[in-house]
Amino acid sequence: MDIKHRLATLLFPVLGTVVAAPAMAQLAASQRCTVQSGPQTAALVELYSSEGCSSCPPADQRLNALRKEAGAASLVVPLALHVTYWDQIGWADPLAQAQFDARQAELLRHQPRHVAYTPQFFVGGTELRGWDTQLPAAIRRINATAATVNIGLSATPGPGGKLLLEANASAPDAQTNGQLYVAISESAIVSKVLRGENRGATLQHDAAVRLWLGPVALAQGRAQLRREVKLPASWRPEQLQVVAFVQRSDSSAILQAVSTASCAKGVL
Repeated sequence: MDIKHRLATLLFPVLGTVVAAPAMAQLAASQRCTVQSGPQTAALVELYSSEGCSSCPPADQRLNALRKEAGAASLVVPLALHVTYWDQIGWADPLAQAQFDARQAELLRHQPRHVAYTPQFFVGGTELRGWDTQLPAAIRRINATAATVNIGLSATPGPGGKLLLEANASAPDAQTNGQLYVAISESAIVSKVLRGENRGATLQHDAAVRLWLGPVALAQGRAQLRREVKLPASWRPEQLQVVAFVQRSDSSAILQAVSTASCAKGVL
């Protein structure tokens, strides 16, 4: 082998790495999803549900169609939180988490009625019992309110199925009290229920919460949550969304919410 061939053998792998690095950085930047809340308040819609509850599938379907029903101009951030207290009657909901039971109980502390049930809707932190007819109007009412908090949210994919989440909340009034939360939800989840009240049913879930982070309290009107998450292999990145919202510290009122729904290919 002559000297030119030997130099080529030695240099090409090194040069290839040097050339590829900016390309990889550009690829990662192109996959990064970044969103910013606007001047109006988005409506955070929380549905407390369970696969063991026979009256829940219609509410699940309503949540699944919510963005389309509310209209393109609406600002709506849906979340389905599956509770565990139905698991004891024959079907363990694979999406249920005990912390969602606690979240529902926390919201109810600030409501006129302190009764937990499913399906139960909260819009902007307030229970909405007439959800079958009143959801669009409740969303419009919240959207018509100027936001008191700004939220920036980003999801950046990393190696090995990791996802870096960054949420920043800021309020023009440094005295604003609130707590920042971040959640990852997954849509188009299909589940075949084998036992319990929904035995034999095939259910589809959208915006089902997989991961719940926070709260981080606002200090001087600001809060930041930064977390690297290893996504389980069973989660489909193209169906994932990240949500961030700020709730008042002394009530259940949601001051602002934002999601990565505008990112075309999920979070990866």
